[in-house]
Amino acid sequence: MKSTVDVPVRARPGPSQGAGETSLRIVRRPRYGRWTADAVLALLVLGLVWSAVDNPNFQWAVVFKYLTNANILSGLLVTIELTVIPMALGITLGVGLSLLMLSGDPWLRGFAAAYIWLFRGTPLLVQLIFWFNISALYPEISLGIPGGPTLFSFSGNAITPFMAAVIGLTLHEAAYMAEIVRGGVLSVGHGQSEAAMALGMRRLQAFGRITLPQALRAILPATGNQVILMLKTTSLVSVIALPELLYSAQIIYARTFEIIPLLVVATCWYLFMCSLLSIGQYFLERRVGRGTRKSEGLL
Repeated sequence: MKSTVDVPVRARPGPSQGAGETSLRIVRRPRYGRWTADAVLALLVLGLVWSAVDNPNFQWAVVFKYLTNANILSGLLVTIELTVIPMALGITLGVGLSLLMLSGDPWLRGFAAAYIWLFRGTPLLVQLIFWFNISALYPEISLGIPGGPTLFSFSGNAITPFMAAVIGLTLHEAAYMAEIVRGGVLSVGHGQSEAAMALGMRRLQAFGRITLPQALRAILPATGNQVILMLKTTSLVSVIALPELLYSAQIIYARTFEIIPLLVVATCWYLFMCSLLSIGQYFLERRVGRGTRKSEGLL
């Protein structure tokens, strides 16, 4: 059905028409391509949902049985902890590294660039295994002055799988967050910080009060994606026998041989948590991005 809109338009009076308003009938062009794409997509989604519901190999009764299992919920709690703690530490460390990258000191820039090159250039799985086996390289880890007193020391075997996971995830995430924050800061005009320092602010004050709040519009979407990615990346810690969500499911199906249903259970929880994070990211972006113009759809 074609929708029509009557719009009053001021028209120039013709020979037989006095001055006044005339009503033009605007007819919107039907979008057959969009309707066709919507119909094909709806049929595809319905087909996929029906194939999953009608397929007995999914064993939905087993899925609902283990969905709230105590071991699964315990693994879910560990997954949440491995998302929140490394992400908070990674953001903090990443902001510091971005400041070093934007510093005028070439040594500080070189250190930050080397850090990003190392931790962004090696796979996270390799880093997790490395930190889990750090005791083979350093049987005793100590901090002190060379040739002087030792401030503190502890055995490398004291690093638990949870500590190794937090260290590996934090250091890896900090390298990415440093580049995200640096890109957001560079998107703000340099004149903003110069004007702030002209008003008497110190460089760090100008960064925290002027540059960083404006850069949040560019930083926030990428950071939200990193949080969701971190939630899913925690599944890699299963290689160091840390009982997070995926490893908890693996322990159960190694005993019951119900592989597919337990993987579906883990998938459902991952999708649920990612959906909550996506909703939170949406409202946070709306709040930070108030006053910006919304882009129009292409189709």
